[in-house]
Amino acid sequence: MQEKEEVSKFALPVDEEHKATELRLLSAAGPHMRAFHLAWLSLFTCYFSTFATPPLLPVLRRHLHLSPVDVAHAGVASVSGIIVARLAMGPACDLLGPRVASAALALLTAPAVYAASAVSSPTGFIVLRFVAGLSLANFVANQYWMSSMFAPGVVGRANGVSAGWANAGSGAAQFLMPLAYSFILRLSGSPSFSWRAAFLIPATLQVVGALAVLAFGQDLPDGNFVSFSRSQEKRSLRKPTSKEGFWVVIADGLGNYRGWILCLTYGYCYGVELAMENVVAEYFYGRFGLGVEAAGLVAACFGMANVVSRPAGGMISDAMGRRFGMRGRLWSLWVVQTVGGVLCVLLGRMSSLGASMTVMCCFAFFAQAASGLTYGVVPFVSKRSLGVISGLTGSGGALGGVVIQLLFFSGTKYSKETGISLMGVMVLVCTLPVSLIYFPQWGGMFCGSSTSEDDDPEEDYHLLK
Repeated sequence: MQEKEEVSKFALPVDEEHKATELRLLSAAGPHMRAFHLAWLSLFTCYFSTFATPPLLPVLRRHLHLSPVDVAHAGVASVSGIIVARLAMGPACDLLGPRVASAALALLTAPAVYAASAVSSPTGFIVLRFVAGLSLANFVANQYWMSSMFAPGVVGRANGVSAGWANAGSGAAQFLMPLAYSFILRLSGSPSFSWRAAFLIPATLQVVGALAVLAFGQDLPDGNFVSFSRSQEKRSLRKPTSKEGFWVVIADGLGNYRGWILCLTYGYCYGVELAMENVVAEYFYGRFGLGVEAAGLVAACFGMANVVSRPAGGMISDAMGRRFGMRGRLWSLWVVQTVGGVLCVLLGRMSSLGASMTVMCCFAFFAQAASGLTYGVVPFVSKRSLGVISGLTGSGGALGGVVIQLLFFSGTKYSKETGISLMGVMVLVCTLPVSLIYFPQWGGMFCGSSTSEDDDPEEDYHLLK
């Protein structure tokens, strides 16, 4: 009777751990859907801030005297710091909860975005892009939060929609920052003042998003980490205790080979997306002679595809999981990311604007859907080390972006189009290890379960190595 009363206090139907079993996108009911909307909106502002710079590069080059090498180094800097930041964000979520960890990082990095309006040298520009890019580690908190609030049957969809809508912030920046610059330029008549004033917009949005998370968010269905009681611990995502210490959680997460394969896989779906966000506007500006606003609009299509593509990946993962179990989730991840790799190879070989835009949009859909499919698998790797696995996978995305940027888009060894095609080849190769992921209780791509009906699957899930 008491359990029924506790369950009835939630606006959404929940399971025995009080995780929501439905995702109602038009609802803002607490705590589940309120956390959902706060998570994606806050991360949206971080993506907007980080990628507010690329669409204005044609203007910034002149005013800051940026060389091609400076631009390449800034692109690498914007994603390189995320590698360590995302690794740290996972344990931070395990220790502090996703709400405090997310808001703290956003507030700490927002001053760098404000400072971009006063930068005057190439070195300062590179440093500020590095610091601003650290805010993308909030992606780990976003996915951790969704996995804490939603049941296994819908967690892939919740992760995919939340991250997809948030990632669209990069596309919104590609589209809106040139418009903001042009609007301010018409009012002021000063190009230097206009781009500097434009950077106040993303910085302010990031601060507002972080404060909203602190004011209105909740870590878990039953409360925040700071007020976590032992009775709640038995039915919710567990906070590390003295017996199951902080370092034990980290060691178990880093010792799980599945996390490392997902780290590699994510490096060549999300990492590809990061690299493309840094070069796509310049690619269309330089190769097809588009203006700043037109190139920004085309580039925005790549980022804005996240509104549907990444959620589609999460939905596919959940649908295939319901129909075929873990085998369905893994096969769909491999197929979708492989198709994305093929389209990436083709994109670099297109010679007309129309064909390039068409292939780019298709490539964006499959690459971003693969990101959603990856995080449809992540919540099943380990309950105890969920934050560590999320952080490891997320940092793999950033590392992939850095490797791609350094190999193909730094210096003059490769043209942009050749670099894009070679990036596609790497996607094809680095997707193959998905076939090696195997869960004793659920199987893998080619093998079924190896556990008997008498084994406790929940304990295997919790302690999986």
